[in-house]
Amino acid sequence: MPRPDRSGEIEVFVRVVETGSFSAAARALRMTPSAVSKLIARLESRLGARLVSRSTRKLQLTPEGTAFYDSGVRILADMVAAEREAAAGAAPRGLLRVNSYVPFGQHRLIPLLPRFLDRYPEISIDLVLTDNVIDLMQERADVAIRAGPLNESRLVARKLGQSRTVVVAAPSYLKTYGAPQTPADLERHNRMGFGFVRHIDGWPFVDGAGGSVIVPTTGNALVGDGEAMRLMALAGTGIARLARWHVEADIATGQLVPLLEAFNPGDEEFTHAVYVGQGKHLPARVRAFLDFLVETVRLDLIDK
Repeated sequence: MPRPDRSGEIEVFVRVVETGSFSAAARALRMTPSAVSKLIARLESRLGARLVSRSTRKLQLTPEGTAFYDSGVRILADMVAAEREAAAGAAPRGLLRVNSYVPFGQHRLIPLLPRFLDRYPEISIDLVLTDNVIDLMQERADVAIRAGPLNESRLVARKLGQSRTVVVAAPSYLKTYGAPQTPADLERHNRMGFGFVRHIDGWPFVDGAGGSVIVPTTGNALVGDGEAMRLMALAGTGIARLARWHVEADIATGQLVPLLEAFNPGDEEFTHAVYVGQGKHLPARVRAFLDFLVETVRLDLIDK
C-alpha cells in the first residue's frame, strides 16, 4: 500500500487516472475504495483545487487534474530513475510477479527457475500459470509470457522463440478410429478444441493444389489450456493441434503420432515475454529476468 505522504498521494492519483476509476485503482493498489476516495479528497484539499469531476459515472479530470496528472507522471518517473541511479551496481532484488501460459510454465519456465534464483538470490518469484490473457496493470504482474499474436500496443515485448504447429493423436486413438490421410478425413474424427476464442477459428492446412483450407474444431472435448489438450491427446480422447516444442518429447517416445504432415502449412506459434515500461524505467529484477529468459529459453531449435 502506498505511504500516506505526498509521493503516495501522487501515486494513487496517477493510478486512479490510468485505471479509470477509484475502485479499479483500489484493487490495483490493494486498498479499499473508500481509502482511495479519502486520499484524493485530502489531496484536493491540500492543493485547493478540484482534480476529478464527480458529477458523472465516468471519471473525468478537471483542467487542474489533467495538469497535475502530467506532472505526477514525470515526478514518479524521476523518483524511479533517482532510486535506480543511487542503487547502480546493486544486485537485483525484490518480488517478481510472473504470469505464464500453462505449457510454457510447466515445461520450460519451472525447470529454469532454480537456476535463475541461484543466480539472483535476492529475488523471489510469485508465479501464476494460466492461458487466460490478463491485464498486467490490474493484476500487478511484472512479466507475462504469452503465445500467439500480440494485441496490446501499450505493452513491450521480447521474443523468446517460435515453433511450428503439428497435428497429433495417440496410438490408442488411431488404433480405434484410424489415421486421417487428408484434411477432409478429419470430418470423421474427434477434433479437440479450446474453450476460449483463438486467433484462427480452426486448423489450417494446404490442400495440395496450391490453396488452403480451414478445418473447424467440432469435437466433443474443449479444454482451457494447452497442457490439458496434450494430456487429453495422450489419453486417446481425440486429435489435437499443438506447438511442436510442446509435444516433441511425446513424439520421440511414440506416445503421440504426427498426422497430415504433407498438408502442414508450416505456420508457427510465437512466444513473447510482455511487460510495461522500458529502458531506464524498467526495474532491475524485471530486466534480469527478461535477459535470463532470452539467454536460456529454446523453442525454435527443437524442430531443427
